[in-house]
Amino acid sequence: MLTHLDAHGRASMVDVTDKTVTCREAVAEARVRMLPATLAMIADGHHPKGDVFAVARIAGIQAAKKTHELIPLCHPLLLTTIKVELEAEGEDCVHIVARCKLAGQTGVEMEALTAASVAALTIYDMCKAVDRGMTIELVRLLEKSGGVSGIYRAP
Repeated sequence: MLTHLDAHGRASMVDVTDKTVTCREAVAEARVRMLPATLAMIADGHHPKGDVFAVARIAGIQAAKKTHELIPLCHPLLLTTIKVELEAEGEDCVHIVARCKLAGQTGVEMEALTAASVAALTIYDMCKAVDRGMTIELVRLLEKSGGVSGIYRAP
């Protein structure tokens, strides 16, 4: 059942008023593929725009907090923690993992996915002058917990 549609098939925000407050957590990931020279520049701290990982981390955190402004039917949430981790993977990839958590009545999957996506977009933005061929890939939910649907882990 699609919960964002009302009885008449119209888009509608889900009413979570009567849902139980539970601890809810979601983890999402994204990868940014680039030229090895681009990743070396980031890892060595020689990027002319500064610390790419620090800027992408902050962008991801900010994005998670603004998810309800970007995705029309998302609820504004009082997130209790947002963590965005970035690390070089191999010679041509940055792996991003975003984790969002709260005690609330609705899940935080969209916030984690938004954080990972915007962190990836920020890396692209900061590095596009030296590598326009970068790709953002494998944006996905890794796991979620809390709520009626319980635990989900990506295969």
